[in-house]
Amino acid sequence: MSPKLKLALVQSHLIWEDPEANRALFEEKIQTITEDVDLIILPEMFSTGFTMNPENIEAEEDRKTVEWMRKVAEQCNAALIGSIVFSEGKTYRNRLFFVDPNGNPKTYDKRHTFTLAGEDKVYEAGTSKLLLEYKGFKICPLICYDLRFPVWARNVENYDVLIYVANWPKPRIAAWDTLLKARAIENMAYCVGVNRIGVDGLGYEYSGHSAVYDTLGNQIAYSEKKEVLYTTLEKNDIDITRNKLKFLEDRDDFNLVK
Repeated sequence: MSPKLKLALVQSHLIWEDPEANRALFEEKIQTITEDVDLIILPEMFSTGFTMNPENIEAEEDRKTVEWMRKVAEQCNAALIGSIVFSEGKTYRNRLFFVDPNGNPKTYDKRHTFTLAGEDKVYEAGTSKLLLEYKGFKICPLICYDLRFPVWARNVENYDVLIYVANWPKPRIAAWDTLLKARAIENMAYCVGVNRIGVDGLGYEYSGHSAVYDTLGNQIAYSEKKEVLYTTLEKNDIDITRNKLKFLEDRDDFNLVK
């Protein structure tokens, strides 16, 4: 039987720079999940909002959030994914954690820090992609602004699922919608985007538009409201499409030099 991956996309407002309150918020939302899911996806910087003041966050809060993710993953028997403010001494990173149902974490540091907001001056950029093997699927998780850079996301590893966690503001939401669909089509992979909603501590508004696209760019899930959005990915659908349309075999051969 072909593997299936059941997703729960948690689209929510965030409480500004308050990890304890956000952990409680998401724990409450996750407890409402009634379906049997394999992977729960949270937004970018889900414990704080998209803050450029990581020094306002107590140093131990990032470790507390990782431990919380481990606890929730084990309790739900599902993997958990989302990014947080993570400190290493005086160095800060926008770090994504994937925690499997056994509580084992893997990490990805945001490659493209958002210069428009000065993220590049506050957070250390990552240098390598993360490829995950989970439930018969190969998954590539990325973060928000990474969505604008197709070379970084290019499917040279034959992954099945591309995931973006984000704080993508309402004024540029048309770009979010368009680029998620484009990444699915050009990489012949499922593309999943999980955004936040509400207004942050700086007054920026977010309108959600969390969505899932299949390998041909068809939208199979979408939401603009506070909710847990469910969908199921099917490995067989990927295989059928790629065997019929062998576009990935014609992709350019290249190496990133920086």
